[in-house]
Amino acid sequence: MCRLLGYLGENLQLSQVLCDPEHSLVVQSYEPREMTSGVVNADGYGIGWYGSRSEKGVESDRPFTYKSLLPIWSDLNLDSLSRYITSDCILAYVRSATPGQAIDLSNCQPFVSQTLSYIHNGFIQNFRHTLYRPIRERLSDELYQSIQGSTDSEHIFALLLHTWQTHPNWTLQQALKATLLELRQLAETHNTRLSANLVLSDGRSLVASRFASHATAPSLYWIKDDAAFPNAVLIASEPLFPGNWQAFPDSSLVCVGEDREFDWYYLD
Repeated sequence: MCRLLGYLGENLQLSQVLCDPEHSLVVQSYEPREMTSGVVNADGYGIGWYGSRSEKGVESDRPFTYKSLLPIWSDLNLDSLSRYITSDCILAYVRSATPGQAIDLSNCQPFVSQTLSYIHNGFIQNFRHTLYRPIRERLSDELYQSIQGSTDSEHIFALLLHTWQTHPNWTLQQALKATLLELRQLAETHNTRLSANLVLSDGRSLVASRFASHATAPSLYWIKDDAAFPNAVLIASEPLFPGNWQAFPDSSLVCVGEDREFDWYYLD
């Protein structure tokens, strides 16, 4: 299981959400509290962020990424980069690779398509022998060819993009809900289990889900307008600091808009 983080709010240094909190992603990489599979998250990490819309001349629509195969605690570049880079929309994760999955940059999140960035914590049981082919058969040739790695995470993202492209009038949260329901049906048909805690962003909003089929959904929490992060929303696998963190309900997804308001959806 990986640990993930999403932030939407005022412009700040990446270090303020990635490194500084007492139970930051750096700490969660070697001392997670609520992982149900694995012990540490030492198989690399990734950060996605958007240019501040208040900065003239910055192309803020397309996300930037930094990925590393190093454990986050041992990357000497992180301190300097995270203090230099500022953003009002951030995604990040630390990886605990599924046994058998290659540890290389093609399998490192966030995955990106045009203005979207995406991170996933979860699994598809026996992915190569269950849903690998059914998912790929549903994709357009363009999306089929766009997959660079071998993870279930990237294939779920490709299926989400296919669903959204097939229904261009849908919102991102509608596309995500339909994708999760299709994955649940596929899991039932192929007698397998899956979990899909996802966080997506277009730089202006966050869409996140806590979801599992015939499995226990990984932990996921949110907090809004904390004293340390006013006018902001944080979504994380584990609380980063003491505060009024709220657990996501099972089988739920939420869209957090530019106004930081929540729209909840349920899959049961």
